[in-house]
Amino acid sequence: MAEATSIVTLKGINKTFHRGKEPITVLESLDLDVPTGSFEALMGPSGSGKSTLLNIIAGLDRPTSGEVKVAGANLAAMSDSQLAKWRSQNIGFVFQSFNLIPVLTAAQNVELPLLLTSLSGSERTKRVQTALRVVGLEDRMHHYPRQLSGGQEQRVAIARAIVNDPKIIVADEPTGDLDRKSADDVLTLLDKLNKELGKTIFMVTHDPNAAEKASVQRKLDKGALQ
Repeated sequence: MAEATSIVTLKGINKTFHRGKEPITVLESLDLDVPTGSFEALMGPSGSGKSTLLNIIAGLDRPTSGEVKVAGANLAAMSDSQLAKWRSQNIGFVFQSFNLIPVLTAAQNVELPLLLTSLSGSERTKRVQTALRVVGLEDRMHHYPRQLSGGQEQRVAIARAIVNDPKIIVADEPTGDLDRKSADDVLTLLDKLNKELGKTIFMVTHDPNAAEKASVQRKLDKGALQ
């Protein structure tokens, strides 16, 4: 029954990188079940494999071995192009560095993921307005990143992450570059996306305050979940 209620199921995940000829195991025999609609925080020391695990869930990286099922799809069975299409339909990304394009307005940055879809221009505009309204920045849609505060830039990045109506939002240190007030605003927004819009959120963070916003806190150490 767990299969039906879990949006992420990882079984026996191993991930090994090679530094020269030396193998470095980052994740070892890792199992993970994330229930649909949960808000989970993953903590752990630098180099513990947090971002690697996040990237495997998001289909950005493949494990050396093990089973990855996310949002009803078996990621191991997909080609790179199938994975890219799957990501665009199912995953919203939020990064520590906001990754906004400076020469584009807030609205144009948010619209970027929709350019890969078959939506009409008017439908794209409607979705962009809705996403910016959700993050409280509809009045800033024609502003450029340089005209926004760091907290506002991250909220634009979150609008970009949700504009495709993804099933899962993966956030890698989303408050890492923000002051406390801006960080709290972003965490409140993530909480709202989880509770009001039912988005599953999987967040990597070093910040205990951020982790407390999540309903589940996990710790990764030496490639294993504690």
